[in-house]
Amino acid sequence: MTIKVFGHKSPDTDSTGSPLIWAWYLSQVKGIAAEAKLLGEPNTEAKFVLERWGFDQPEIIADVAEGDDVVVVDTNNVAELPEHINDANVVAVIDHHLLQGGLKTKSPIEITVRPVACTATIMHDLMGDDAAKMPENIKGAMLSCILSDTLEFRSPTTTETDKALAEKLAADLGVAIPDYAAEMFAAKSDVSAFSDAELLRMDSKEYEVGGKKFRVSVLETTAPAVVLDRKASLMDSMTTVAAEDGVDQVLLFVVDILNEEATLLVPNDLVRTVAEKSFGATVTGDTVVLPGIMSRKKQIIPNLTL
Repeated sequence: MTIKVFGHKSPDTDSTGSPLIWAWYLSQVKGIAAEAKLLGEPNTEAKFVLERWGFDQPEIIADVAEGDDVVVVDTNNVAELPEHINDANVVAVIDHHLLQGGLKTKSPIEITVRPVACTATIMHDLMGDDAAKMPENIKGAMLSCILSDTLEFRSPTTTETDKALAEKLAADLGVAIPDYAAEMFAAKSDVSAFSDAELLRMDSKEYEVGGKKFRVSVLETTAPAVVLDRKASLMDSMTTVAAEDGVDQVLLFVVDILNEEATLLVPNDLVRTVAEKSFGATVTGDTVVLPGIMSRKKQIIPNLTL
C-alpha cells in the first residue's frame, strides 16, 4: 500500500513542501511507496514554490479511509487533519508544534517533534547521510519551507539549525536568499484573487482559550495595506466564517514581514479583551498594532488570554 504523506488543512509552504520531501525520501531512498497529498488548496506562496522548482501540485484529498497508511507532517492536531484520521494507520509524525493530543495510532510509531522553526529542517536531520542524495528540486522545496516558516530568519522561532541549513541549501543551489525570499513573499502577498472568507481561512488554526473557540488567522505580507484596506468587509465576514466553522470568533493578525509587527483587527469587545489581556495593548479603534509580533506558534497562541 502506498503511504500518504500530508500536512495540515489550509496548506502553507511547509505543509506543501514537506510532504513532497518526505515522499521523495521514502520512495526514492528507502524504497517504500509513498505519495505527497494536500488537505486543501495551497496558498499563493506554496503555489509559487511548486512552479519554481518544477513540481506538479499534489492531489488534494478530503479524507482518509480505514487502513490507509499515512505519515503526518507539520502538525499533530486532529482539528487540522482529516475527519477519519484515527481510523487510518498513522505510521509516523514529524512536527515542530506543541503536542495537542487526540491522535490515536494502531501500534507504536515513530514520532519526531523538535523545537525548530520548520518541519523540513527536522527531515534533513532524519535523513542523515542520505540527505546528500537530494536532487535540486527537493533542496529547493526544503529551502523554501525554511525561508517561509522563519520569514527569512525574522521570526523568533528561527534557530541556528534552520539558518545554517538554509544557507547551505542556498549555496548548493546558487540562490541568493534575500532575492529568493523577496520573490516568495511577493507571491504570498498577492491576495487579490481571494474572497474575505478565503483570506480568513487561508492560514488559520483553531484553538480554545478560556472556554471560547477561536480561529486564529495569520496573513504574512510585505504589503499589509492591501489587506487592511479590506478590513471592513473582512470584519463583516468574520461572523459568517465563525458560524460556519463552529467557533466563537475569528482573530485576524496581519503580519508585516518587513516592519516586523502585526495588526490585529478588532471588530468587537471580545477581541478587544483578547488584545488587551494577551498583549498588554491599548485599543482605541478597530485595529491595534502589536510591535514585534511575528509568530503565531511562539508569540500569539501561548499568550492568548481572556
